[in-house]
Amino acid sequence: MAGLKKLSKRPSLRDNIMRNQVTTLLWKGKVETTLARAKNVARTAEKLLTKAINTYTDTVKITKTVTIDGVATKKEVINDGPKKLNARRALMSYLYDVQEQRGAKEAKSDFIERTHNINHPLLEKIFNVYAPKYAERKQELGQGGGYTRIIKAGPRRGDGAEVAIVSLV
Repeated sequence: MAGLKKLSKRPSLRDNIMRNQVTTLLWKGKVETTLARAKNVARTAEKLLTKAINTYTDTVKITKTVTIDGVATKKEVINDGPKKLNARRALMSYLYDVQEQRGAKEAKSDFIERTHNINHPLLEKIFNVYAPKYAERKQELGQGGGYTRIIKAGPRRGDGAEVAIVSLV
């Protein structure tokens, strides 16, 4: 993304670090890193969330004919509209694909049932959880943005780098 600091890393390494930290932020809700990286992570995450928020309502109903045991039945399916599809592809090209983890005391059959229709859990979380939540917030406050928060956590032991925690609001 343009306008980000170079962080004293070569471009390929810097891009991978940023993609990894933005993915972790959106998946877990917070990430701890240095202050310079935190500012870049927050800026990138806000841009990606804004894409999702502006397009999450763009859906199209389609009627499909499904043949089961020789019997044709019509079924209504909700697909992404062109704007939402474009935003989803843009997010997929930047974010890493994170897979859902099975809970400590969750049975394998329950895990399979919970995740059987989800191919990209992070994107589903962004479009089904974050986008409606932040769109409602945008309506209430009358402003966009401000989806992340940076909290300074003091110097890191060892090298003294300023540490910050980036979290979603």
